[in-house]
Amino acid sequence: MRELLKKIYDPEEFRKTGHALVDILADYLADSRDSNIPVMDWKEPEEQLEQWKKVSNDDISPDSLFKKVIADAIHIHQPNYMGHQVCPPAPTGALAEFLGALLNNGMAIYEMGPSATAIEKISVDLMCEKVGYGHDSDGFLTSGGTLANVTGLLAARQWFMAHNPEIPFSKMAVMLSSEAHYSVERALRIMGFSESGIIKVPVTDSYKIDTSALERIYQKAVDDGTVIIALAGNAPSTSTGIYDDLEALACFCVKKNIWFHVDAAHGGGAVFSEKYKHLLNGIDHADSVVIDAHKMMMTPALTTFLLFKNRQSSYVTFSQKAEYLMKKANADEWHNSAQRTMECTKIMLGLRFWTILKLHGEEAFEAYVTTLYDLGREMADEIKKRDKFELAVYPDSNIVCFRLNDGKQDEDKLDMQTDNIRRSILEKGDFYVVQTNVGGSKYLRVTLMNPLTNIANVRALLDDIEVFYSGI
Repeated sequence: MRELLKKIYDPEEFRKTGHALVDILADYLADSRDSNIPVMDWKEPEEQLEQWKKVSNDDISPDSLFKKVIADAIHIHQPNYMGHQVCPPAPTGALAEFLGALLNNGMAIYEMGPSATAIEKISVDLMCEKVGYGHDSDGFLTSGGTLANVTGLLAARQWFMAHNPEIPFSKMAVMLSSEAHYSVERALRIMGFSESGIIKVPVTDSYKIDTSALERIYQKAVDDGTVIIALAGNAPSTSTGIYDDLEALACFCVKKNIWFHVDAAHGGGAVFSEKYKHLLNGIDHADSVVIDAHKMMMTPALTTFLLFKNRQSSYVTFSQKAEYLMKKANADEWHNSAQRTMECTKIMLGLRFWTILKLHGEEAFEAYVTTLYDLGREMADEIKKRDKFELAVYPDSNIVCFRLNDGKQDEDKLDMQTDNIRRSILEKGDFYVVQTNVGGSKYLRVTLMNPLTNIANVRALLDDIEVFYSGI
């Protein structure tokens, strides 16, 4: 048994296998860049499962195994990938992830991950500065927007209950956009909010939260005996990529003395873009902000910033005792992660982001966001030129919703057509797009995540869809 373990941990075996993997991945990057491989090789779920059962039972070399995984994966570095909100990671970020995976330093307390803890603090301080927070701000990294939204909204509830101990939880409610990401409502459900405690505000024709309705909806809640404790804004919404008017939402929250939470998971990276950072005007007034680095900052998933305007707020959610980790909660102990995060063992999240920042500079994030947001507008303009297409809303960001619509079909047939087009694209494998519901109807949804995607790729996608239409 010891001989087997020695072989598993042998440095020379690792060197040989690691060099081979890097060569394979470099070839993958080149093939993706040059579109020498499809975005995906579509298989039905059962077929995929049976294939991997066979691989599990066969003898296979490391090289062959790595190549097989790549072949059956979604190739998000391929310029025709226009699907979900997951970035093609910068290779330097992936190498940092490789380093972090082998070192495997947990971060519940400082002594378990000293370098990672310092790197995370530097990264968080930068993001607090970029959103416009002052010196009293703080935050941390966590594993995804869902965890971050839960933690931020728990902090909002703790803050409210500390100031209003006489009000029972059953009376409390949170306001959010009807276009809010499902993770926000899921967070509230996890926290125990009932249907009456989740108050959805309608959106305008442009899919921004309707700020003119806030006062009316708030007052109705008060009249019903409900106490609003927080308001959540989108920056932007996930379905349409439209940013809420954060300045107006901030003013409303100040007026009502309620917590302002901003889900900027997708679009918070715009703080780095001189051209598009105005979309986040007002975010500096938010009490808590969620930003995914694995969306618009080229960082491997999952890497999510949860920022607090007041550093004390970052400690209230999980104030509890764990003698073997911490003597007591201390709001100055930024270096003991387990006091503030859902995770106890937390991987070296900041290393991925900070490595990209250190090796490429903030300019890399600006170039990434600006390039892709510009392309979103270019795509919308191209769609508007084609009379068989309908744009759901002109984009704020790199999310574009559209459908084929010649004006001759009812909504049911249009929905069915959209389903069929999406299925056709998946099975063909040359492109990858998703679909969403906008205003009660189905639309194809493109998220332009690859900075090597250009308007020629977009036109090729639209041409493909028109070919589908000609075959109906």
